[in-house]
This record gives sequence, structure tokens and C-alpha cells, in this order.
Amino acid sequence: MAAAPRNGLDRRRRLRSSGAMVDPVSLALAAGAGMVGGAMNALAGGGTFATMPALIALGLPGSIANATSNVALQPGAIASAWAYRRGLGPLGGLPIRLLASITFVSGLVGSLLLVWTPSDLFDVIVPWLLLIAFLAIATGKRAAVWLHDRVTIGPASLVVAQVLLGIYGGYFGGGVGMMVTATYGLLAGTDPKSMAAPRTLMLATANSAAAIVFVIGGMVAWAACVPMLLGGILGGWLGAKLGVKLTSGQVRAWTLLVTFSVTVAFFVRAYR
Repeated sequence: MAAAPRNGLDRRRRLRSSGAMVDPVSLALAAGAGMVGGAMNALAGGGTFATMPALIALGLPGSIANATSNVALQPGAIASAWAYRRGLGPLGGLPIRLLASITFVSGLVGSLLLVWTPSDLFDVIVPWLLLIAFLAIATGKRAAVWLHDRVTIGPASLVVAQVLLGIYGGYFGGGVGMMVTATYGLLAGTDPKSMAAPRTLMLATANSAAAIVFVIGGMVAWAACVPMLLGGILGGWLGAKLGVKLTSGQVRAWTLLVTFSVTVAFFVRAYR
């Protein structure tokens, strides 16, 4: 029972020390990473792969960096969900409000798990989560098609999958957009074009639940979060403009390059 207070005290000390992180270079790095992350989310998802490494480079422990990244990218996620609102409707025979409610509760569970995870343990876990996210991005559509040709699954399985996606989104969230794409294609028979609205809503819902827990739990390093948040808003706008000009192949290649590089870097950091 004594471990939890010590862990919380350690986090508070690290957050207080991060308040000194207001030099121009640190602010520029946080804002720049937020801009790249916002642009990546607008293009194809995976913004965490840009923001989280930057926060760790600024000296934040992995769990705090993850929570801060979540909050910083949240305004862009909400804006995207609002923009797609007209495309919402039942999914796999289930009301979209039911799936959103499941996602919110599951996101709360996942974010609480992060709050309770010691930073050292999270640093060991996160490379594997990044690897899962990378594989989801690399094989998402092909895996969905392969499974959909061989498996028939009903609404109950979609509910279970939504619970797991919500927990993952609240705990970490890297690459969860691609996981949602693959899952909906498999379980709900949803084509990629009509998937954007429900996917974006579920991501924003899980992130909102997590943001509430992270803010209340004192997991956010605001000195880095604020410039990253502002950069994320600008990056989201620029990414949307750039997305009109880039081909889907170019966006996919860029996303895979970033996610692979970050995944390798985190494995080296955790297991060297």
C-alpha cells in the first residue's frame, strides 16, 4: 500500500521540476512536435509518435509524457470529430451513442491504469505498445480484408472489441486510429470512406475520458503541454491543407517511416 503514495510523490516532484522547462529551445521543441503531431493526426493518425518522444527528450518520464501528449492533442481530436459529425450513424447494427458510451467508460479505465502504472514499468511496456501500433498501421487494411473473408462476427463481438479499443486508447492510444479502422472493417463491414466519422468520434471520446483522468490525477506537465497544444492546432490545420495535395501512398509512407523509427528508438531506450 505504501508504493502508490511514493509513486505519486515522485510524479509530483518531476512535474514541479518540469515547470522550469520554459526556455526558448524547450518551448520551440514542444510546439514543433505538437505541430508535427497535429499534422499527422489530420493526415492519417499517429500524432503520438511525434509528441511523446519530444516530451521524453525534454526530461519527462514516459507515463507523464504520454498523459501530456494526450491532453495537448485533444483539441484537434475534438475539432475533427465535430467536422465529421454529419457522417455519424449506426455501426454494425449498434447505435453510435452506445458505442461512444462504451468507449468513454473504457477510456476512463485505461487512463486509470496508466495513472497506477509506475513510470519505470511503463517505460518497459511502451515499446511493445508502439510495435503493436506500427503493425496495425502497416497491416491494418490487409489484415481486415483477410479476416473478414474468413470470419463472421456479430454485434456482441463489436462491443467487446470497442471495450478493448477504449482501454487501449485511454492507456496509450498510439496507432489506435488504425486499429479502429481494421476492427470496424472486420466486425462491422464498414468501408474505409464511411469509417472516418465513427472512428474520429471514438478516438476523441477515449481521449476526452483520458484527459479528464490525467488532469485530475496531476499527470500533465503544463509547461510543455500548452505550447504543444498550440502547435497541434496549427499543425492540424496545415495537415488538412497538405492532405489535399499528397497522395494516400505518400501519407502512408511518411507515417510508416515515423512510427518505425520511433518504435526502434523506444526499444533501444528500454532494453539497452
